[in-house]
Amino acid sequence: MNSPRPPSVDALARSLSENSPLPQPLLVDAAREAIASSATGSGSDDHTDFVAVASAIATHQEASLLQPVINATGVLLHTNLGRAPWPISHPTGYSNLEFDLSQGERGSRQQTVGRLFARLCETERAMVVNNGAAAMLLVLAALASGRGVAVGRGELVEIGGGFRVPEVMSQSGAKLVEVGTTNRTRLSDYQAALTRPSADIALCLKVHQSNYTISGFTESVEVSEMSTLGVPVVYDIGSGLLDARCPWLADEPPQWLAGEPAARQSLEAGADLVVFSGDKLLGGPQAGIICGRSDLIERCARHPLARALRPGGHVLGALQEVALAYLRRDGQSIPFWAMATKPVSELRARAEAIASVALDQVVVDQVAGVQVSEVQVAEMFSVPGGGTLPGVEIPSAGIVLEGDRGEELRSHRLVARVSQDQTFLDFRTIFPYQDEDVSNAVLGLK
Repeated sequence: MNSPRPPSVDALARSLSENSPLPQPLLVDAAREAIASSATGSGSDDHTDFVAVASAIATHQEASLLQPVINATGVLLHTNLGRAPWPISHPTGYSNLEFDLSQGERGSRQQTVGRLFARLCETERAMVVNNGAAAMLLVLAALASGRGVAVGRGELVEIGGGFRVPEVMSQSGAKLVEVGTTNRTRLSDYQAALTRPSADIALCLKVHQSNYTISGFTESVEVSEMSTLGVPVVYDIGSGLLDARCPWLADEPPQWLAGEPAARQSLEAGADLVVFSGDKLLGGPQAGIICGRSDLIERCARHPLARALRPGGHVLGALQEVALAYLRRDGQSIPFWAMATKPVSELRARAEAIASVALDQVVVDQVAGVQVSEVQVAEMFSVPGGGTLPGVEIPSAGIVLEGDRGEELRSHRLVARVSQDQTFLDFRTIFPYQDEDVSNAVLGLK
């Protein structure tokens, strides 16, 4: 008997439109893929199955689109989930992005936000590009192309996605001059490199080991020592802590920040330029910020790469709001700092409220003969994430579910942490307004 003919692509796509929010062209793609899978023998020839296969494909397409998720992993700066959760909103209309309202003539997109960050860091000038790696690329290209840059061997780091400092330097046209050893670098190592005419050192670069530590028999050179070498010192502090004193917080700086380099103190110690990311400890959108000497930043601003690496108006608008919050010393309006400093007792109370509702449901379902997942409230530890503060743990509290419930929770757009056949929902990275959705997701588990 011949297999039934598959439905037309158009008819199959129309049948999907009743239950899918995807636009028609994407539903057509799903229909075509479902029909093709049947033709190659990987699908069913039953007409009723075409809709099921196409619907599954459409659902996968929908899930792959950018959308809000609940971060229950306990990783505050989760790179896969967008790092710092800063809201970006912009009304329909125009802005004075590159227009001077007082003079009625063209202005600079760097002026306003740059001035705010220069004020925050108590330095001469600042500028913004689209991420931290771009900031370093621009600095090296503008200040050291064709010349040497001295870097301690223990600071030749690899950041996320496999990008490495030597490779970024190569793309900038600067020449890497390695000094010291992996675990021990002294000031005399930099001095020796500067005395070699062939090295032609234009800059000394210090790179914070943001996502790893070297312990034991170690030695490194502080910025204050490097500033005596007679060439500009650039410090890539990476994670974007503005001020070690954290004046935007009501209490003392958290203990877990101890030893983290900050932009203001690094500049005070003698760094000529400091480079850092906007979406890590700063708590804002993805951006790269360069602060320091006005003459050096002017050279960066005039380099052709500056235009290619410049941020858009939405990013600058968001960064302006971040900077103003810091200047107001209003750390609680910055979502990262609000999460990071939340008392464990408050997190535990929210977890207990949801667990109580879930346990009541367990009793009801067990009477009905349905086995459901039980929940337990437990102490746990969050981590900063985002390639910052390796090894640091922040006390937290949340819910533990038995078994791997990750896939079920992801169907509710909730991303949890699974370890040793248990699923952990850490409430430090769950915002209070999301508690109802978390509760619904947990109650939906069977």
